[in-house]
Amino acid sequence: MKAMIFAAGLGSRLKPLTDTMPKALVPVAGRPMLEHVILKLKAFGFTEIVINIHHFGEQILEFLKVNDNFGLTIHISDERDVLLDTGGGIRKASSFFENSAEPFLVHNVDILSNVDLKELYDYHLQTDGLATLLVSQRKTSRYLLLDAEKRLCGWINKDTGQVKPEGFQYEQSLFQEYAFSGIHVLSPAIFQLMEVPLWEGKFSIMDFYLFTCRQTNFFGYPVENLELIDIGKPETLAKAEEFIRSFGK
Repeated sequence: MKAMIFAAGLGSRLKPLTDTMPKALVPVAGRPMLEHVILKLKAFGFTEIVINIHHFGEQILEFLKVNDNFGLTIHISDERDVLLDTGGGIRKASSFFENSAEPFLVHNVDILSNVDLKELYDYHLQTDGLATLLVSQRKTSRYLLLDAEKRLCGWINKDTGQVKPEGFQYEQSLFQEYAFSGIHVLSPAIFQLMEVPLWEGKFSIMDFYLFTCRQTNFFGYPVENLELIDIGKPETLAKAEEFIRSFGK
């Protein structure tokens, strides 16, 4: 199975730690974030991983070399010239995925969770969708809106009332509200929808999902009792260490 890890971010929220290292190498419980995610993917049977790099990218290259790629096949999608955001990053890495019908999992480097990644992957295989997004009912201000069949239909910012896509009519009784986790599975056929000028260069994968969700099927994968932590901020580092001790992941 194939996967991609987003490791190119600037890690601005983790300053001053990221003044001298990439966010992906900030240690949590004695190991870099990137190592935790790689080992979780490996434990669930993923054998080929693409990692995108930008900020202090050479440090990530050296880290992988010293650890002999953790016994996996690891490719690098080099964004050191220009940071492409999540959607642009996936599109740039398309050459690693598009010559096969095999789906691939995408995982943010700063997310830790107790989710069974193989179950998420297998769920995607059972759908006719181009993407499956891990979601939960945790409290947030911005929600993905799924219909009764768990299809992605829209998005709402509860603080501002903004909705997406343009013209979307939100009726609370018709949709369930879920928070996105930063983990999703995509089928390579999704790249066909990206082959237009609108999706060149830097763009958000969520903007892409919401703009195109009327054209195709994207599904949510709700997990009850999902334990998930975003370690992108200094105040969550200590919580992340406690999380790792609790779940061993």
